[in-house]
Amino acid sequence: MANTAQARKRAKQAENHRRHNASFRSMVRTYIKKVVSAIATKDYAVATAAYNEAVPVIDRMADKGIIHRNKAARHKSRLNDAIKALQA
Repeated sequence: MANTAQARKRAKQAENHRRHNASFRSMVRTYIKKVVSAIATKDYAVATAAYNEAVPVIDRMADKGIIHRNKAARHKSRLNDAIKALQA
């Protein structure tokens, strides 16, 4: 338990930051799920549109440090490969 005023404030700030970051992580997952569901329907145009919406969001969260930059690159690469497989 926080004993000083400073420690209480930092604990409160940490909780606020955790909630804020959790909403960002949830948003990224939602965009990724939209792409995955579009790929599952085998609709190339819809999947491409969903991917093009998701990429800037994934990059922005990687820049903010919400997700690691390698994880962002991995998601983009795997989604892109799946979309290319639809076209072939």
